[in-house]
Amino acid sequence: MEQTLKFARHWGAPVAAVIFFALWCVGEAGRMGPSGLSTWPGTWMLVLMTLAIAVAVWKPYASLGLTAILLLGQLTYFIRPPWPNYWAIYIGSFIALAFILWTGSRRQRSIAGAANVVFTAVITFLMLSWRYGYGVGWFRPLYSGDRGAMSYYGWQLFSTLILIAAGCAAVGIALALYEDRGKLFQSKVLAQASLKETEVELVVEQERTRIARDLHDVLAHSLAVIAAQADGTRYLSQDQPKAVLDALENIAVSARHALVDAQRVIEGVRDDGLVAPQPRLTDVGPLVERMRQGSLKVQQSETGTPVELGAGQQLAVFRIVQECLTNALKHGGRGTAVRLHFDWSGPGLTMHVASELPASVSIGGTDDGGAAGRVGRGIPGMRERAHLAGGWLSSGPDGEQFRVTVFIPYGSRPAPLLPEVASDREDVPSGKGLEQEPALALEGASPSSGPERESVGRG
Repeated sequence: MEQTLKFARHWGAPVAAVIFFALWCVGEAGRMGPSGLSTWPGTWMLVLMTLAIAVAVWKPYASLGLTAILLLGQLTYFIRPPWPNYWAIYIGSFIALAFILWTGSRRQRSIAGAANVVFTAVITFLMLSWRYGYGVGWFRPLYSGDRGAMSYYGWQLFSTLILIAAGCAAVGIALALYEDRGKLFQSKVLAQASLKETEVELVVEQERTRIARDLHDVLAHSLAVIAAQADGTRYLSQDQPKAVLDALENIAVSARHALVDAQRVIEGVRDDGLVAPQPRLTDVGPLVERMRQGSLKVQQSETGTPVELGAGQQLAVFRIVQECLTNALKHGGRGTAVRLHFDWSGPGLTMHVASELPASVSIGGTDDGGAAGRVGRGIPGMRERAHLAGGWLSSGPDGEQFRVTVFIPYGSRPAPLLPEVASDREDVPSGKGLEQEPALALEGASPSSGPERESVGRG
């Protein structure tokens, strides 16, 4: 059925025009005589109506124009008025109307409907007027002129023609409504299928989020315990063989790397289950350049020989630099001077970021640039990234500058203790002091990162 309608929509009008023309030629063959259409009085009338039907789908306005040309030509006597035996050729206009109402736009349908009402009135006049059709042979002649004929027969003939036009129009509208119903049904099916797919994707996404959260909790706790136990055992067993110490060191380093990489993978999981590309240490340079274009005066320097860091550690360094520069622009505004220094000379990467402290920030403020009563998320987030990378982070005002210091141990070396921690270990011979050292190494705690240095933060 759908294929038939599709064919009829494109080729129905030309086929109907051919059938219309052929039936009239067959029906009037006896009256045409040996000369055929060349001498038949209704030739032009039949040709124009056939063309009007043929182009109704492709050129609806041209179809209406052909009907208008026919009627205007008959009113001006360029085309012979309707004779009693072929007045019904006018029905071709109503057939063209049916195709326009089926395939045309709303505007085309409105114009075609209004035009055919006018055409019907003109056809009524041509059929009844004594100057043209003179009743076309099946209305009783009245000798009171056109006024009497119109008043007596006009509404009867006009109503009859309108009923014929309405019947043809009803067929076109019914076909259009049937097609619209089919399209609505298809849209409904597609919407239901899309809704079902969306529900499935939502369920999958919720399950993926739950699994990622559970996985993160399990891995974060387990790997942190492994790293802490390995470091604690190594620090408390300095008299053990070097192979044992190296094995403990490898366990601690591998646990930290696994923790960082697991965090990176979990955070990078997208809706399609793929891992998003993560920034690396080589992306710090372009980041600094972009921030310079944003009117930050960034001075970058480096000492020592760079050492290859793990993927998770490189991501942590990039995100911390990004957060520091963003905070400098956010709190200091355009033109803020920032110094960024990478020190590769120690047992790990030490990074210093110092920016001008805005005058609006007072000592003793909160962690969000002095906004009283509100704690920002930037500094805690950077500290968490540094801890996951096996290092530590300290932040706070230093005179007229806000300074952030980050330490990230190299992948092939253990996370170092701070000098203060080492001195504590020498001064405290008991096991209590030694038990505190692994916690400091794991959490990245530093006496210099306490409340006295983090009295003012930005995030």
